[in-house]
Amino acid sequence: MADLNNDLFEILKEKARGWDRKIVFPEALDPRVLAAAGRLAAEEVLTPVFIGNMERIQEKADEINVSLDRMEIYDPAKYVAIDEMVASFVERRKGKATESEAQNLLLSENYFGTMLVYMNKAHGLVSGAVHSTADTVRPALQIIKMKPGLGKTSGVFIMVKGDERYVFADCAINIAPDAQDLAEIAVESAKTATMFDIEPRVAMLSFSTKGSAVSEETKKVETALQLARDLNPELIIDGEFQFDAAIVPSVAKKKAPNSPIQGDANVFIFPSLEAGNIGYKIAQRLGGFEAIGPILQGLNSPVNDLSRGCSEDDVYNLALVTAVQSLEKN
Repeated sequence: MADLNNDLFEILKEKARGWDRKIVFPEALDPRVLAAAGRLAAEEVLTPVFIGNMERIQEKADEINVSLDRMEIYDPAKYVAIDEMVASFVERRKGKATESEAQNLLLSENYFGTMLVYMNKAHGLVSGAVHSTADTVRPALQIIKMKPGLGKTSGVFIMVKGDERYVFADCAINIAPDAQDLAEIAVESAKTATMFDIEPRVAMLSFSTKGSAVSEETKKVETALQLARDLNPELIIDGEFQFDAAIVPSVAKKKAPNSPIQGDANVFIFPSLEAGNIGYKIAQRLGGFEAIGPILQGLNSPVNDLSRGCSEDDVYNLALVTAVQSLEKN
């Protein structure tokens, strides 16, 4: 598993290298973040951008023997262009924040860092080692906002074991997605799969396969399938499937003989957050899969959320993912 995971991130490193991606790390005083950013800078994969007091960051970097070469540091309290940023924030919030409220909010590392991304001074942001998911995602939704035509962001995991790679969604954000949400999640998850060199074959999951049961829940998945096909007619996608019919060829042959998915799906769209979150953790804890993510989808620029229990490698890897996500805008 470790070898394939290394190969996967070597691919991402090669994709990011040479594009001078600038990735914001608002949690500059966390040793895991500092160490991961130091590695990325030393390898010249991307340029880390830290938010905070220069002296305190330098002191913490010296403690763990990390060089701040090839890094940028912004101190919100001393930022010379703060008036420009405040004006941009107020305009973006369209009357939902006064100038005084904006000045206050922009002292927050996450809000300040997200504004750097919005103002094209950086290409993406990685937070969550110290902050909650809400603290990371809220500024992104308020400032960066969703891509045109999309209603909500969603969170996917790349599941890796041996030579197997799968995409599971939504496992992190939307509690009860409706049919339109599921369709958008399916199309965006296929794009994420491609980023990881997975040729997407998308299965819309349910407790029913091709009408074996009929309920409001299965009808929602059927509707989502049609909407997803409308959004991307070229996408290989089908449903509704029970998980075994999507992943086991012999079951698919019996339950869905005419489907373009014949037990060879690699992108799985769960009908609810409850199902998705339980599903990825079962695969992780009982199936031995490594879960990479959550990777947030659908934003105009990439912002990704770490677990507060993350390791240095988790920070390093999610920063690579974020850098590669940002290339979609080129």
